[in-house]
Amino acid sequence: MATKLLVNRLNRRITFQKQDGFTINDEGISVPNWVDHVTVWASRRPLRGREFFAAAAVNAENTVRYEIRYRPGITPDMRLLDSGRTYSISAVLEDVYGDRTQTHVMALEELRNG
Repeated sequence: MATKLLVNRLNRRITFQKQDGFTINDEGISVPNWVDHVTVWASRRPLRGREFFAAAAVNAENTVRYEIRYRPGITPDMRLLDSGRTYSISAVLEDVYGDRTQTHVMALEELRNG
């Protein structure tokens, strides 16, 4: 049986961004341009049990699962922003329960330079 996505748990505002070409910075390095794709409400869920150990096995301690309302068009080549942190998307599980209610996004926190 599918677990319902409760509206009161959608308590985080996240933004999905997609890459739109490259720019060359002052040092001559090619830097990707990121533009906002969509902003949605999400629930941030910790990994437990098998998911946690599978993530830890690949040294991905900062892996987080976000649950959003069903939304096609989210792809792993995008990234997401949550409370000033940037996450790269490692997997998108569309239509998790086959009823077009939920999409789950597995994301890894990107390290900042400096």
